[in-house]
Amino acid sequence: MANKSNWLNKIPPSIGYYIAGFTDGEGSFNVSMRKGDGYRYGWQFCFSFCVSQKDEVILSLLKRYLNCGRLKQRRDGLWYYVVENQSSLFERITPFFNKFGFLSARMKKNFSVFKRILSIVQSGKHIEPDGIKEVVKLREELNEGRGRTRKYNQSDVCLDQESSETIC
Repeated sequence: MANKSNWLNKIPPSIGYYIAGFTDGEGSFNVSMRKGDGYRYGWQFCFSFCVSQKDEVILSLLKRYLNCGRLKQRRDGLWYYVVENQSSLFERITPFFNKFGFLSARMKKNFSVFKRILSIVQSGKHIEPDGIKEVVKLREELNEGRGRTRKYNQSDVCLDQESSETIC
């Protein structure tokens, strides 16, 4: 395990806390859902960590020190750093923010919920009816408040306990 976390120990504390503080104000942890007949029980979860900013310089710093993800620019000129790869979320993003943390109650809660969801995924329970329901329930706690939009909500996921089929 020492080799896996060696990269984290090489990050200067001033940089690590700067990145965490910047992310505290500008970042988000997200879980989206895709509906489709090709998915077991009709649903797939997609995970992401994102930080947006008008200036790409600070976002380049995140990419450099976290050593994962990519930078993208929207049509309106806004830049964002995004990590969607599950291995990177497990092995880079989670350990980094476990070490450097957040100050705001909002981001502490969102990160805690996101980690609980990732734990369900790591255990493989997210592909079973009870795990799907648990992920969907936890997902409702992420990024609460004004401005949050969701294509699918908890009420859209209806699984029959007996047959494990989607019944909505």
